[in-house]
Amino acid sequence: QVQLVESGGELVQTGGSLRLSCAASGRALSNYIIGWFRQAPGKEREFVATITYSGSSTFYADSVKGRFTISRDNDRDTVSLQMNSLKPEDTAVYYCAARGGSWYYATSATDFNYWGRGTQVTVSS
Repeated sequence: QVQLVESGGELVQTGGSLRLSCAASGRALSNYIIGWFRQAPGKEREFVATITYSGSSTFYADSVKGRFTISRDNDRDTVSLQMNSLKPEDTAVYYCAARGGSWYYATSATDFNYWGRGTQVTVSS
């Protein structure tokens, strides 16, 4: 079983950038398809991006496409989410999630088996 830990969240101004990281213990991240989700206060958890085992394929929510980039370094056992041109509506707790199985555009939280505790991203206007 894998344990996931997110880092990198902080307060940033509108238009700024942040890089979130997801690290693992217990089992290597390379064994999993990884997704990023976010949850704002009073809202449901929503899909942000996902990346396949090798990093060869990615998929993004329309709301972040062109601004966020998901990537992975299997040698360093990390997955990153580069977030540019941040907007106040990007404010949320961001979660890293992992699943096995075949690659497909999994966008539901129920598709993922393992979750980190989240890291807070706050974008000030």
